[in-house]
Amino acid sequence: MSRDLPTKPVPSPDAATAPGCRPASLGNDPGSCPSLTILIPAYNEEKRIRATLELYARHFQQFYQGKFYLLVVLNGCRDRTLDVVREASLEFPQIRWVEFKAPIGKGGALIDGFKEAEGTDLVGFTDADASTTPASFLRLAQECAKSDCAIGSRRISGAVIRQFQPSHRMFASGVFHVIVEVLFRMGIKDTQCGAKVLRSEALQRIHPTLHIADMAFDINLLYSLKRANLRILEIPVEWTDSAGSSVRYFRTSLVMFLSVVRLRLIYSPFYRWLRPLRPLEGWIYRSLLRNPPPRQVTTHEPVSAPEPSRVQ
Repeated sequence: MSRDLPTKPVPSPDAATAPGCRPASLGNDPGSCPSLTILIPAYNEEKRIRATLELYARHFQQFYQGKFYLLVVLNGCRDRTLDVVREASLEFPQIRWVEFKAPIGKGGALIDGFKEAEGTDLVGFTDADASTTPASFLRLAQECAKSDCAIGSRRISGAVIRQFQPSHRMFASGVFHVIVEVLFRMGIKDTQCGAKVLRSEALQRIHPTLHIADMAFDINLLYSLKRANLRILEIPVEWTDSAGSSVRYFRTSLVMFLSVVRLRLIYSPFYRWLRPLRPLEGWIYRSLLRNPPPRQVTTHEPVSAPEPSRVQ
């Protein structure tokens, strides 16, 4: 079995004045520092995951006085990612992991990984390449003292970009942002920054509505929060574009476009008429796009998920 997370948070005795905590408590005891689980979805990340784990673990050990965990969700990895995570956990006991043998996508890894994070006050996720600095991520956790969800943003005042994306990716990102705003009108400047933190009660409330398994998962998450009238704060982050991503950009962009259109249809009166096309939808994702299809749920049904293969 993977190392289990606690069934309830354990407060720090000096939490009220500790760095990384806010006086407005999220913990079970007044003045306690909220416990935090940081999910890191990983697909063939043997070359980058160790540096990210060390960077985040050391920063949170030094600056966060509450209990925290780094939960790596291995998503169909075919390289040594699991071995690297195991080795890192020997040095940093806060590191946990859960493995899914078959690829289930970034969104699928987070949807199922969220279930492994039960018992902590805050649940967040970040990218395996540490594109968002741990200091910025810590601020997101702090901002949850006055919101239901704090999300990193590269598009608002105060953001610091150390390395920009290539121009073609920036253009595609801008087009995608316009499409998302036209379809959902959320008023969020940056939906795709990979750093987000939620209160656990907010996550539990919306979890049954999460079903987008690919890189468009963030839209599913944010729109579910908006529909539940939960408060989202955009916080500027320090961010850098990291080399070595396994994402195939054209295919990923097409999948994300189809997924957000599908998500919009789910919340329209026309979706029930499209039920006969669901087998075709699955075939398109698996065979043509080579991506895990969206989970087959409605806006009110619980999510069905594959069983993880837990490891020592």
